[in-house]
Amino acid sequence: MDTLFPRTVHDAMAGPGGAARHWTRIGVAADADCRGAFDPLLARALAPVGCKRLLRAAYTDATSTRVTTVGLLVTDTDATGMRALRKRFTGERLGERPDLMPRPYAPKGTAAERFGDAQRASWRISILTDAPAVVYAVTGFADARTGTPPQPAEQAIRPDATTAPAQAGLGHDANTLAGRLEQGVRQAVTRPQETDR
Repeated sequence: MDTLFPRTVHDAMAGPGGAARHWTRIGVAADADCRGAFDPLLARALAPVGCKRLLRAAYTDATSTRVTTVGLLVTDTDATGMRALRKRFTGERLGERPDLMPRPYAPKGTAAERFGDAQRASWRISILTDAPAVVYAVTGFADARTGTPPQPAEQAIRPDATTAPAQAGLGHDANTLAGRLEQGVRQAVTRPQETDR
């Protein structure tokens, strides 16, 4: 589990303007199915690849003001199915729609316990084609504030972005933590092959 969801993540240039960022894992959800993990339209879009298992973890930044849910959906399809899903997400830009967002994992007694649907501010969804997996991250403020229009991480990390998610670094949180999980998934997939050589 620590390979996919490290206890701490540090990146010297992951924040706005290339600032250093540090995150700490504050909770790991039990293995589950996908019921209730996604907005209904997103669940429908992901349905063709199936859901074998769902793994999630919660992280907070060094100041405990921002929280992020990172998730791994292990699908029940083959490479052809994953390529078809990715083609649809890319062609229809489904990963940019605020009505197709992942839902938070909010472990009690942590900085993320008030992180609900209304607090979501930025997100990233990655459809992998070299593994039967969908990786995602969704971020928000730990103080339970609402009213922040959600912005996809890809847009929030642009140098000229001036939205609240961009200036607070929420897009950077989602982008970096989802990227680290992708790396972990790919390492897990290739490691047996390397061992057999």
